Amino acid sequence: QLVESGGGLVQPGGSLRLSCTAPGFILDYYQIAWFRQAPGKEREGVSCISAMEGSRYYADSLKGRFIVSRDNAKNTIYLQMNSLKPEDTAVYYCATDLNRSNCHGVGTVSWYDHWGQGTQVTVSS
Repeated sequence: QLVESGGGLVQPGGSLRLSCTAPGFILDYYQIAWFRQAPGKEREGVSCISAMEGSRYYADSLKGRFIVSRDNAKNTIYLQMNSLKPEDTAVYYCATDLNRSNCHGVGTVSWYDHWGQGTQVTVSS
């Protein structure tokens, strides 16, 4: 099971770093994607990082502000979010497909079969 953490309340222009880990499960061999879902909206893809610090993909609208990385020694994937805007407010989820090591773009919800419970990010003054 995936577990997200690091969400919270931040002012516009601020930064947050989200973490995704899987207690008792090694993430090294799998791609990890980040999605987000704002109230009343569909879940949308944010980023994907392939296994073993491989290729990275981002939603076009987020390039340059969000950075995905992984620390396999800590079994953790990070999403660094900078220059946050109120429209970034959402529940953020990490997800993976246990049949794939690599990303092929960010993908859609249907590409992934294991999800975390989500962590709330609120950007507000």
